[in-house]
Amino acid sequence: MSASGGRRNYLDFVKGLRRRHPIRAMELAVGGEFEAIGLLERHLLVQYGLPVEGYLIDVGCGSGRLAKPLAAWLRGRYLGTDVVPELIEHARTLVGRADWRFEVVDRIAIPERDGQADMVCFFSVFTHLLHEQSYLYLEEARRVLKPGGRIVFSFLEFRIPSHWHVFENNVRRGGDRPLDMFVSRDGIEAWASHLGLTVEAVHPGDEPHIILPEPVTMEDGRVQSELGSLGQSVCVLVNAR
Repeated sequence: MSASGGRRNYLDFVKGLRRRHPIRAMELAVGGEFEAIGLLERHLLVQYGLPVEGYLIDVGCGSGRLAKPLAAWLRGRYLGTDVVPELIEHARTLVGRADWRFEVVDRIAIPERDGQADMVCFFSVFTHLLHEQSYLYLEEARRVLKPGGRIVFSFLEFRIPSHWHVFENNVRRGGDRPLDMFVSRDGIEAWASHLGLTVEAVHPGDEPHIILPEPVTMEDGRVQSELGSLGQSVCVLVNAR
C-alpha cells in the first residue's frame, strides 16, 4: 500500500463513519473511548517528561482526543497533524486554542523546522502504516526534536494476546477499514539503532504502566486507578544527539 493509498483508505473510512454515525463520527474515527484514552495519553506524556511550557508535536492527532485534555494543562506550543481535513477542523474547534497549530498533511512529513520540539507522539499511527512509512516518520520526528527530546508511540504486537483479535478481524474484513499493522520489538530496536535513537522504555499493552494522579473511567464503567494502560503497547525513544 502506498502512502497516498493509505490516505485514501482513511478518508473513505471517515466518510463512511459520518454516514453511519453522524453524531459520534469524529470520536469513533480515532477508535472510541475518546475521553478516557485522551486522559491516559496526556498522563503518559507528562510521565515521560513533557514540560508544561514545552512543545509537543502530535502526529495523527485525529479529532483532538489528546489535544482536548492536554489544552487544560499544556501552556506551551502544540502542533497537531492529520490526513483528514474534517478531523483537523473538529480538533481545532474542540480545543479552541488560537495559539496552537492544526495542519492537514498529505505526505509523510512534519511541517516544522529542525530541533524545535520537546516531544513527538504517534498514538494509533504506526498501527495504520507500512513499516517503511513508520521509519520515515521516526526520521522526521528525530529531525524536529531537540537534543534529548522524546518520541512516544503506541503499537500492536503479536506477543500480546489481547491484540490478536485485531489480526483476526483483518483476516475476515471486507477492505472497508484502514490497514492495521503489527510491529515487532526487534524491528523497533533496528529502527532506533539506524536512526541514532535510544530505546528508553517498552510497555506491553496488557500491563498497566501509566501513573494516574486520579482514576480514569472507561465507557463501559471500568475504572483505571493508580496505574493505567492504553491497550496498545507503548514505546519511548530518546533523541541521543
